[in-house]
Amino acid sequence: MAIRRIRLLIVDDSALVRKVLADSLAHDHEIEVVGTAIDPYVARDKIASLKPDVLTLDIEMPRMDGLTFLKLLMKHHPIPVIIISSLTTEGSQKALEALQAGAVDVLAKPSGSYSAYQDGFKLAEKIKAAAQAKIRPSAIKSAPIPAASKPSATVPKAPLNQPLKPLVTKPGSGSRPPEILKPAAVNARQYPSRQIILMGASTGGTEALKEVLMGLSDDLPGICIVQHIPAYFSLAFANRLNEICAMEVREAKRGDIVRPGLALIAPGGFHMVLRWQVNHYLVELNEGPPVHHQRPAVDVLFNSAAMIGAGPHSLSVLLTGMGADGAAGMYKLRQAGSSTIAQNEETCVVFGMPREAIRMGAAQQVVGLPFIGSKIEQYANGCAINSRVQTPR
Repeated sequence: MAIRRIRLLIVDDSALVRKVLADSLAHDHEIEVVGTAIDPYVARDKIASLKPDVLTLDIEMPRMDGLTFLKLLMKHHPIPVIIISSLTTEGSQKALEALQAGAVDVLAKPSGSYSAYQDGFKLAEKIKAAAQAKIRPSAIKSAPIPAASKPSATVPKAPLNQPLKPLVTKPGSGSRPPEILKPAAVNARQYPSRQIILMGASTGGTEALKEVLMGLSDDLPGICIVQHIPAYFSLAFANRLNEICAMEVREAKRGDIVRPGLALIAPGGFHMVLRWQVNHYLVELNEGPPVHHQRPAVDVLFNSAAMIGAGPHSLSVLLTGMGADGAAGMYKLRQAGSSTIAQNEETCVVFGMPREAIRMGAAQQVVGLPFIGSKIEQYANGCAINSRVQTPR
């Protein structure tokens, strides 16, 4: 009996992009490109007739932009969507908005030769992960997706003669957002110098990390995070979290010192490795071979922490994501004395990485996403040298 292939619809106004994406997947026997669409109006009819399992969606398109279409789709016809976005400040910001609106992943739109897509492996892996994702209908109030029409200068009208207008966005300046400096916590908890928190995530992880980090105090032990995310998008992701979280969050740089009140996110395209130097952890970045087809890889971070003796002084957390990255590293850390938490199946977008950690016996606790933040706070209280005078938040 033949295995059912994942049915993919490619939505992009560029004929070149549509062709390259389709060609790059031609040799993957688990994926079938069932169609392409030049804009959301054409995509609407093709979704109804072709019934794809996954969409790839460009953001910048005529007649209706991809972000507007995504919000409509999540409201009226939830389906796994992978955003294809340009490597610009504005493109990265819109990609993050798309993830918040329900997209399961984002992929950089390469320039020129499209060399990053020659074997189609990275795209194929994201499509396979997206096909497993749990998609929940959006609470966004919006008009139904209008029927497709022949390309024209006018935008088709939605049912009941209600015009559906494309979202109008102002072009970004392209400059890097200014760094937001956070004041030091009052009566901050203090910890032994080796205390550290390690976190890893993949598909669905940007929103999961946001939920966890937003609920944390500003005086936790230093946090190191690996999220599978393309280069450049990691900077926008870190900057966004820094704006909305109590603690300082930023993209890691070579030589960063891990300290209380700071969360460091591995930059896309670089492994994050920890070293112990005198009385603190030091961050190193490298472009070593991908691990589990990922760079950064969670296992690289976890393994480095285990090698330098961080096990008994660490809390390790593994969130939603496809595959097994982080499971073996978490197992090593638990053997070395780390406290370990895996996100439960019910709240994962893709229950892959946490499932492998649970299967291996790496996870001491299996916790729903809404409760992981409180578990981290409990851990911090347990290892703090002093007790912080808590104020209502």
